[in-house]
Amino acid sequence: MKLTNNYYPMKRTLLSFLLMGGLSTYVYAQENLTYQLPPKSIVDLVDAPGSPTVQFNKDGSLMLLLQAPGYASIEQVAQPVIGLAGIRINPANNSTEGELSGVYNGLTIKDLKTGKENKLSGLPEKLRMTNISWNADGSFFAFTNNALNGVELWLADVKNLKATRLSDGYLNDAYGTTLQWHPDGKHILAQFILPERGIKPVENIVPTGPVVQQNLGVVTPSRTYQNLLKNTYDQSLMEYYLTSQLQSVDLSGNAVKIGSPAIYRKAAYSPDGQYLMTQTVEKPYSYLVPIYYFPFQTTVLDATGKLVKQLYNAPLAEKLPTGFDAVAMGPRSYEWRSDAAATVVWAEAQDKGDPNLKSELRDVLYTLKAPFTAEPVKLFSMALRYSDVVWGNQNYALVKEQWRKDRKEKMTLINPETGKTVKEIANRSSEDTYTDPGDFIFGKGPYAAKVLLFDKGAAGVVFTKGAGASSLGDRPFILKWNLLSNKQDTLFKSKSPYYEEPVFFNNTGKVYISRESTEETPNIFAINLKNKSEQALTSFSDPYPSLKGVQKTLLSYPRKDGIKLSATLYLPKDYKKESGPLPVLIWAYPREFKSLAAAGQVKGSPYRFTRLAFRSPVFWVTRGYAVLDQADMPIVGEGKEEPNDTFLKQIEDNATALINYVVDMGVADRGRIGVGGHSYGAFMTANLLAHTKLFAAGIARSGAYNRTLTPFGFQGEARTYWQAMDVYNKMSPFNYADKIKTPLLMTHGIDDENSGTFPIQSERLYSAIKGHGGTVRLVLLPKEFHGYRSRESILHTFWEQDQWLEKYVKNKK
Repeated sequence: MKLTNNYYPMKRTLLSFLLMGGLSTYVYAQENLTYQLPPKSIVDLVDAPGSPTVQFNKDGSLMLLLQAPGYASIEQVAQPVIGLAGIRINPANNSTEGELSGVYNGLTIKDLKTGKENKLSGLPEKLRMTNISWNADGSFFAFTNNALNGVELWLADVKNLKATRLSDGYLNDAYGTTLQWHPDGKHILAQFILPERGIKPVENIVPTGPVVQQNLGVVTPSRTYQNLLKNTYDQSLMEYYLTSQLQSVDLSGNAVKIGSPAIYRKAAYSPDGQYLMTQTVEKPYSYLVPIYYFPFQTTVLDATGKLVKQLYNAPLAEKLPTGFDAVAMGPRSYEWRSDAAATVVWAEAQDKGDPNLKSELRDVLYTLKAPFTAEPVKLFSMALRYSDVVWGNQNYALVKEQWRKDRKEKMTLINPETGKTVKEIANRSSEDTYTDPGDFIFGKGPYAAKVLLFDKGAAGVVFTKGAGASSLGDRPFILKWNLLSNKQDTLFKSKSPYYEEPVFFNNTGKVYISRESTEETPNIFAINLKNKSEQALTSFSDPYPSLKGVQKTLLSYPRKDGIKLSATLYLPKDYKKESGPLPVLIWAYPREFKSLAAAGQVKGSPYRFTRLAFRSPVFWVTRGYAVLDQADMPIVGEGKEEPNDTFLKQIEDNATALINYVVDMGVADRGRIGVGGHSYGAFMTANLLAHTKLFAAGIARSGAYNRTLTPFGFQGEARTYWQAMDVYNKMSPFNYADKIKTPLLMTHGIDDENSGTFPIQSERLYSAIKGHGGTVRLVLLPKEFHGYRSRESILHTFWEQDQWLEKYVKNKK
């Protein structure tokens, strides 16, 4: 039938009528909102300026007070981003684009001897400081300024309090080592964009043929990655944005090219500065895995860039075996021995890199000394997978090995010259936080590279600092440890009612700590270890005065099988039990364990100052809710049983235990409890709503809900879909969408780059719940990644959450 022109006005009128009346439910299902603001109590907390971050020079005489900017505007976040080979690139300034951390727009230098605070002259007007790196003697630090059109190389002279831009060229901050100091402390090695690279490649819109991938009968499992290469144009873009020229720049800005242009995944000076180890990405590239699995060549150059030794050409690692302990065959994990002039160290698998094969030996550690003409020396053999070496001196080094499958962790003291075992230092479960000896503290060795800090005149006596997990909560410490006799002396330990964390120690009689409490914001103090006197080094004010008086308690309660669980409870500042039970928001994230004992260990501290971030639920304590943050959700599988075999039962048992406990306390209304989480916490939330009737509503942010879309493993699950099909199917809330009748709010960044959490995960679950008549709302956030970055998106997300909680939890009918 031919339509007349009169049809179109009639069609518009009818459509308008339907939208206002008969299709009002459709309007609710498909809204195009402008960004909304949550209540003022939440806005004020989001916009509160955080306390500065501190950083010390090498001898602890100077402290940098670094101020981070607030959340970026949506205009900044909306700038183009290119996803290539598993990484995200800002094409405007050739930097890595991610959540905004490690970026600073304010700097003060405090002299800890005089107490005087100083500013640097010459800083760029629009400062976005990153990649801060001190030279060997602490007289200078280098940094980059992430300008809108390029990443600039800058030098800070802390003696003369002057900042200078060292080069007109721009750095490549998208991949590899952006900058580092030469051991002499007078030269900076940096990755520069090729000035002659020209404009970016232009894509030919006319195809020249199909894109073909094939596999000829070889087992090639691969986890679910995003932002992979898709075609030859992507390859040319990757080469355009990631190719760099190494240059050595002196303190006056004079630059010398080192080596040839390449895609550098690593560059590192030998401790004596005579050699440079480089790793360059080579072809063929892959469309199946990210760039860190691409072929790469490891070489040793002299300090001028001349080839000395080609060490190894690592092939494409598309065909790794399954399992978290799988590694590539051949040499890997190249590094310099930091206590020697120029000795290369690497590991090689003895089990073909396959954790599924039985083998008495898993890895062997090899060394090769300059001038790199002799045969490699076998230094140490391991029954577990090589993890790391902590270098000390000519007599002592610590070899770390681990086995992820059963959480084994081993540490052996060896002689680094002969490889002879001196003593086994630790053989423990990595999950056992109560026995964790902490991380070793490093000091100055014969070269600029970091080595173990030894006690003066005491062989084998070192220092560690750790979280100090205990049944009373975390109590950070510094430990003096005689590795030979195993005698341990605690030099410092946090005391209640504070959480005190060591931030700098160099065995000169003092320790700098960060001290906080539930009511006191973190500040830096100097503690004299001999007479216990102390001096306040900072006086940061409370960034969240509106939270003053909020009641905070670390809860400990039992699961029905006896596991002790914990959660942090926040109650409104004026709340009294006589006022009656409150609506509740529970926020959690599941974690896998291989032992009941480890799962039941107390986590966190009752004395921490509340820090807020976009993932935090604490904002809602200002709205009259009882908030339970970091609620324990352990998933335990002992022996041959894997944690996920009983995932659903365990998250229900965890939630039931917590709800019963806070209801019995009298602070929670059993009928008005909401649950939420981000990422794997969102996955947990959807499952709780699909399989229990415990909650009034749920909030699921940026989750994955159909495990068949991540068939080669997810989170801590190493088995494939075909090996554990029943587990994958049962764990997928998408398969139970018809059971989700509890109101569910879902949010997701449209540009989510995280492995497995494609936005389609939320879109499909939304459609499935909607198709079965459930109450569900899906909010897709433009230009946002897995973590939300813009102020507008974060505030709008909080508006959505507040509306949902007010309607379906607090005022539930």
